[in-house]
Amino acid sequence: MEIQINNLNKIYPGGQKALDDVNLNIREGMFGLLGPNGAGKSTLMRILVSMMQSTSGEVLINGQDINKNRRELRKMLGYLPQDFRFFGRFRSWEFLDYAARLAGITSKKERQARVDKMLQDVGLAHVRNRMANKLSGGMKRRLGIAQALIGEPSIIIVDEPTTGLDPEERIRFRNILSDLSHTDTIIILSTHIVGDISSTCNQMALLNEGKLVYNGAPETLVDNTKGFVWQAVVSQDQYDNMKENYPVISTIPSGEGWEIQFVGEKPGDIDAFQIHPNLEHAYVHFMENKLNHWNL
Repeated sequence: MEIQINNLNKIYPGGQKALDDVNLNIREGMFGLLGPNGAGKSTLMRILVSMMQSTSGEVLINGQDINKNRRELRKMLGYLPQDFRFFGRFRSWEFLDYAARLAGITSKKERQARVDKMLQDVGLAHVRNRMANKLSGGMKRRLGIAQALIGEPSIIIVDEPTTGLDPEERIRFRNILSDLSHTDTIIILSTHIVGDISSTCNQMALLNEGKLVYNGAPETLVDNTKGFVWQAVVSQDQYDNMKENYPVISTIPSGEGWEIQFVGEKPGDIDAFQIHPNLEHAYVHFMENKLNHWNL
């Protein structure tokens, strides 16, 4: 299973360029698409699921152009959009049964088995008879995840899937995707939450202003940040100065000052010690430097 994205461009009316000559190859496993809001992630997702046409370029799934084989290729897809909607008049299990019908599952017995399994997997079995519009925000998001997976698709595309989920629900979602990543399935996770990528994906791409600026392993991005991440305890005046000159990643009150983590060159007037970077540090450092220091 392979998705090839070749010279993909999307220009909206008015001249806004949402995607700028994007080239990517995506194979089985978990693939993370990271970038700030407005980077072009949702546009790329909509093109991949054939809800939107590109201005130029092509997307091939196993060598087949999605624009020429739309109906056939859509059967392979499971999609959770960022603005997921559902029919509020359905109960939870009824909505999933409807989604299973749309996925082409004609056997009532098979649909029932899949509905029961998905409700259990996403932690909604106890509210199976509750009207979908009466679910909490996090439960609605989990129902959206379930409908994307119920047809057992070969390609799963999820756009900002953990929005509105509490930490326990986010972990549950990551575990579901991790289990699927051991199959022959392609899972594309688009998010601006760095933690969603670092805990699940072995390959990633970084979009910024519609351009692909990084494509590779998260570990490589982290390795290139070694030597640029610091921790220090500073006074209020020092903290105010640091915020103006460095990306400060975290701040914790410490006595009369602040314990901070920041990225960049070590300042000469601060007693800071080096710490091991994580993907959040790497992402911030990368975006601040915009490829000036790294040959990636």
